Amino acid sequence: MKLDVFNIQGEKTGRSVDLPKEVFEIEPNEHTVYLAVKQYLAHQRQGTHKSKERGEIRGSTRKLKRQKGTGTARAGSMNNPVFRGGGRIFGPRPRAYNVKLNKKVKDLARKSALSSKAAAGEIVIVEDFSFDTPKTAEYLNILRSLNSDTSKSVFVTTDHEKEVYLSSRNLPKASVTRAEDLNTYQILNAGTLILSEGAVAKITASFS
Repeated sequence: MKLDVFNIQGEKTGRSVDLPKEVFEIEPNEHTVYLAVKQYLAHQRQGTHKSKERGEIRGSTRKLKRQKGTGTARAGSMNNPVFRGGGRIFGPRPRAYNVKLNKKVKDLARKSALSSKAAAGEIVIVEDFSFDTPKTAEYLNILRSLNSDTSKSVFVTTDHEKEVYLSSRNLPKASVTRAEDLNTYQILNAGTLILSEGAVAKITASFS
């Protein structure tokens, strides 16, 4: 698959990039995509939730009433979960939500997501560029020239471009990431996937 290369003004440069079939034109495997997205979302959870149980409530442990003869259910201390202010039964405890996934499965998921984006025509190739200083307005103009300012976009750079990243940080629908950090969730969550020429070569090399 060949795609035209655009400059930051949204004009064709006359060059084109050949996207390798083994990365951008495979039959998408939906289950691996599901697993990769599940792993990503699970790793976003801190797992610090905690509620106090009966033994952790601060309060008197005095028995409220005699065991028998009251005509009502037996009751212990006020820390009993059935009373207001008592502990919680089987409450949440701190835990890790990590999901293990093999490298080959994650690679197949990424290639499946990239192939889906390519088939839908939602990949744009831009020549490499950088900013001297962070300029949000200038980055927004680039998105407008590429017709990507109204939907979510992910710009994939070859290496860490600090000024480009800072320029996009204040835009709620735009994000910037390195080619080696690109994951399946970012690909699927983006309306438009913008790849620099260097990023295409790096993505191709990572799967070769």
